[in-house]
Amino acid sequence: MNPAWMAALDVEFAGYYFRAIQSSLSGQPTPACWQALFDRRDQTELMRIQFALAGMNAHINHDLPRAVLALCVADQSEPQHGTSQYIDFTALNTTLDGLIKQATHELHVRLLGESVPPVSALDDAVAAWSVSAARGVAWDNAELLWRLQSLPPAGAATLDSIDAATALAAEALLLPVL
Repeated sequence: MNPAWMAALDVEFAGYYFRAIQSSLSGQPTPACWQALFDRRDQTELMRIQFALAGMNAHINHDLPRAVLALCVADQSEPQHGTSQYIDFTALNTTLDGLIKQATHELHVRLLGESVPPVSALDDAVAAWSVSAARGVAWDNAELLWRLQSLPPAGAATLDSIDAATALAAEALLLPVL
């Protein structure tokens, strides 16, 4: 395991979240996937788990490929399946999946704290969302973005597409269920 690489990835990854908050609060352009979440922060009919999933969606699907790419560019090391970085990256999946299951039970309440009866549509969405799968796609997108570095317009279009697709998922995750 390379703890220094993982620590650098954590710092880079967190920076995307903090920059999204800062840009939104200052009225600056914000990635659409984050803005969908920030625009609904006062909607008390939404459940905490919806906000948690929408935030993980934005952070993993939008920010994580960028963080992996930025770190690989800085290290001049291509992101590839099977590398030590990839093995370290995927080693966290089991732990993260367990935390998601625990959080699902604890966050199945509205923002104001009242319990919500079981809702099959939301329960289905929660059950379908996988942190391991999302992280796998994030790594794949980092590999794609690495290959598109020599084609800046294609790389920019891909980044825009990732944001748009992630924003669409956020919109779906943040639909009131009752």
